[in-house]
Amino acid sequence: MFEVRVEAGFCAAHYLKNYHGKCESLHGHNYKVYAHARGKSLDGGGMLLDFTELKKALRAVCGSLDHTNLNDIEEFDQNPSAERIAVYIYRAILQQIPSLALDAKSDVHLYAVDVFETDTNRARYIAE
Repeated sequence: MFEVRVEAGFCAAHYLKNYHGKCESLHGHNYKVYAHARGKSLDGGGMLLDFTELKKALRAVCGSLDHTNLNDIEEFDQNPSAERIAVYIYRAILQQIPSLALDAKSDVHLYAVDVFETDTNRARYIAE
């Protein structure tokens, strides 16, 4: 099994509803995001996937989130946790590259998205 990973980031504000602590107040993060793709075979050029294609999709999604209040994005239902951000980014990448979906005919699929709120706090969404 081969795996590739690309990285992007964005800065955004959010607050968490139904949370009792500092994070219930508006605050911001410099998010770091990793997108992982996996597959069993390489193409004729010896690559699993062109980094450029996956990186372009991830950067576009992160760019759309940059300098926003994540609570204003309907899909987060006023609770943009790192877990919800990870699945949002996963789905947004698949909208741009449908061939990476698990049920696509391709051997390569988008395996996981990691969202770091800090260097030591990460949420991961894994495709199943």
